Amino acid sequence: MTASKIFRKNIVALCGGVGGAKLALGLSHVLPPEQLTIVVNTGDDFEHLGLKICPDLDTVLYTLAGVNNPETGWGRAEETWSCMEVLEALGSETWFKLGDKDLALHLERAHMLASGQSLSAVTSHFCKQLGVSANVVPMSDDPVRTMIETPEGVLSFQHYFVKEQCAPCVEGFHFEGVTAAHANRAFLNALDDPNLGGIIFCPSNPFVSIGPILELPSIRERIGSLRAPRIAISPIIGGRAVKGPAAKMMHELDLPVSSLAVATHYKGLLDGLIIDQVDASEKVEIERHMASLVCPTLMNTLRDRIDLARSSLDFLKDLT
Repeated sequence: MTASKIFRKNIVALCGGVGGAKLALGLSHVLPPEQLTIVVNTGDDFEHLGLKICPDLDTVLYTLAGVNNPETGWGRAEETWSCMEVLEALGSETWFKLGDKDLALHLERAHMLASGQSLSAVTSHFCKQLGVSANVVPMSDDPVRTMIETPEGVLSFQHYFVKEQCAPCVEGFHFEGVTAAHANRAFLNALDDPNLGGIIFCPSNPFVSIGPILELPSIRERIGSLRAPRIAISPIIGGRAVKGPAAKMMHELDLPVSSLAVATHYKGLLDGLIIDQVDASEKVEIERHMASLVCPTLMNTLRDRIDLARSSLDFLKDLT
């Protein structure tokens, strides 16, 4: 029996990065498109070479479309780099790599935005053109920029993440523009939907992938007061992040690198946390804060992603 036959309510998934995109793909395989709204972090967005780059949105789009690079999880498969090679010969900045196929999407986005279309409208168009049926929405059409506070000063996220390769010590975060930003209307409508079956925080970095979404005006309060169940999948397995700097950030912020620390971070926003089998010893402590489910969370294959999506929906159903 497919999950869509046993779970008939709508789901909102908060998503960012490669781990979030993997679970979004799994959810898209077990829920019909009209039941799934994928809200994607845009705090990573920045302007580069005169173009608006939306790394998390594009990772989700490419993953759902089946055209992502399977080795990196981001970027396009079978990419070429002629443009970057010429830019390097011209003495341009090439620390942020844009493949030729990827560049085409950025050029079209820039053209559509310049014509007055919103980021939501552009994303919807790309979904249609790439054959993505799930409802993928940016968290906001307004600019929000994740800034990393370090001993050397404040760095924009991509400067920290790509140019500096996450080397600087992290002292904190703030999100430029977030207080003036408006949450995406489709996001708000999904939260207000009387048929909402639950919220899933994907296994994304709690600070820089999920954090910007939660800091949008009214969003933390709305999610905190929902009657529908709210769960997260821990991005930490065995004291390490599967991908990205979450574990390094936790260590530098003097936080335990554990699923229990993830539960504490989200306390008041969640009814349950899914943790990997290797962290089963943390279950008792986590359940001082919220319900927990122990199951495989490492998503190496499409089967893994679908299985974790099913486990997530079953957990929501149990918490209803």
